[in-house]
Amino acid sequence: MDYLEIKGQQTLSGQVAISGAKNAALPLLASTLLAKEQVRLHNLPHVADVRALVQLLEHLGSNAIWHTPNSLEISTSPTHCTAVRCTAPYEIVRKMRASILVLGPLLGRFGKCQVSLPGGCAIGARPVDLHLSALEKMGAEITIDKGYIVAKAKGA
Repeated sequence: MDYLEIKGQQTLSGQVAISGAKNAALPLLASTLLAKEQVRLHNLPHVADVRALVQLLEHLGSNAIWHTPNSLEISTSPTHCTAVRCTAPYEIVRKMRASILVLGPLLGRFGKCQVSLPGGCAIGARPVDLHLSALEKMGAEITIDKGYIVAKAKGA
């Protein structure tokens, strides 16, 4: 069995920069769709999935300004993000499976939306059934049409 042996009695000191976690950053980014004012997020990991989700948010009408590679200001105010732009297209969604995270916030804010089914995954099947089931239990109508998840809130 491998192990790590530390010898010596010297004091260690210094600083280590800890990057934010991708799996925490992606839901936070998607949730900005619910905000009607600017949101600032710091310590975002500078990885492809984060940049792809920001690209999707911009497609949906959000205004994103990167202050540093790890600090983002995003606005989804009504002047930017409207119900007209509630379709997450395959061209963007295929880049990462986490794009499904915009489904709930779009549905909550606008009452209807379409999100492309995500593409394949190199580490195996990871279905979106749990997302769809949860939304249906909250009263949403969910259908699949031509490769898109079409969601409509009750009363919308």
